[in-house]
Amino acid sequence: MIKNVHRNTLDLLGEGIVSGRYPVGGSLPPEPLLGESLGVSRTVVREAVKSLVAKGLLVTGPKLGTRVMPESCWNWFDPEVVAWQSRAGFTRGFLRDLQELRRVVEPAAVRLAAERATATDLLDLEAAYAGMKSAIELGGDYVSHDLRFHQGLLRACHNRMVIQMSKALGALLRTAFELSTSRPDASALALPLHRAVLDAVIARTPARAEKAILVLIDAAGEDIEAVLASRCELPSLTAPASHLKPRGIT
Repeated sequence: MIKNVHRNTLDLLGEGIVSGRYPVGGSLPPEPLLGESLGVSRTVVREAVKSLVAKGLLVTGPKLGTRVMPESCWNWFDPEVVAWQSRAGFTRGFLRDLQELRRVVEPAAVRLAAERATATDLLDLEAAYAGMKSAIELGGDYVSHDLRFHQGLLRACHNRMVIQMSKALGALLRTAFELSTSRPDASALALPLHRAVLDAVIARTPARAEKAILVLIDAAGEDIEAVLASRCELPSLTAPASHLKPRGIT
């Protein structure tokens, strides 16, 4: 019960900051007033504020109060921050930054994966690809298999810092996949592009692997642009990953 109260308070304050209800540079109300408005104790408010300070959304100090930090200070690798942004609505700037991050990190990692991937790495990638293929043909959770595939590529480069980054990138990558695959037939069209990446890694051809992942990333970017232009309801990252219906079922 206590955990739920803390979680709800953290979500309310986090969403309030990300949505602009508490503007950058502004002060949060004093703890007693904030607790009263949220229906929780000062202790719960204080713990939520500590969590938001750790995530870079707030700063506290003597004579300073509790102020909202600029977006550049927020921890965008934190799944909760990304989830709050999804509820507030993705901006084109956010999605542009995400797309640029993918184009910087993934091609270099995939080049290394083509040189260093072990037999176990390749088996994991094949399993993730098979999961995507099955989700398209029989219905199921495509996004989770897609995420496993891309994080598997990052792990297969066997660079300990990139491996740590793959864990942090999880929420951001899921953002891209949920958006791009919400376009009709996007998953089916992307499947051969994933196969091209995997085949290049298996063949130990770094240049080909790099080119293939760039084609895949750019195709996902085009899908995201099309989804945004359609003004359809965007998927929520706080819900379970969306499931595809079996092919031929509408």
